[in-house]
Amino acid sequence: MKTDSDAHLENLIQHVADTLLDRKLQLTTAESCTGGWLAKCCTDLTGSSAWFDRGFIPYTNEAKQDLLSVSSTTLEKYGAVSIQTAIEMAEGALKNSQASISVAITGIAGPTGGTKIKPVGTVCFAFSIKNNPTISAQYLFNGDREMIRRQAVTTALEGIVKNARDTKHSMG
Repeated sequence: MKTDSDAHLENLIQHVADTLLDRKLQLTTAESCTGGWLAKCCTDLTGSSAWFDRGFIPYTNEAKQDLLSVSSTTLEKYGAVSIQTAIEMAEGALKNSQASISVAITGIAGPTGGTKIKPVGTVCFAFSIKNNPTISAQYLFNGDREMIRRQAVTTALEGIVKNARDTKHSMG
């Protein structure tokens, strides 16, 4: 099975659901370059309200600031596509939801918008669980806009499972 196929995504979503239910975690998403695709995948699963709280789609810098409290200094210094912005998005999503785990995705899906420093396919992720340090990563995906976004959703789902399993949490 292709790792970015619809069937693979469906299996990953079930894995996310099982993991979050087992760990008694509620998820929130903060998606820029994926435009809500991750939240859509999560809510495609019947019963997802037991583990999915809400999704934010802050596409503009202003939305990142308004909805997730990303600082203007961070956006000016590092840009919307940066580890620093992804971390602030993930932490802001937790603060502005009832969730206990969050994932943030910000990137350049193309076909335009890339630079030599941040080419098309650059995607930054951050995973935050209440009372734990935020984990972040940056990837460079290949392909067209659809392929880059699909790889980002797959990576986010895999990261949710990994971070939910590897991190100690308390519901306080």
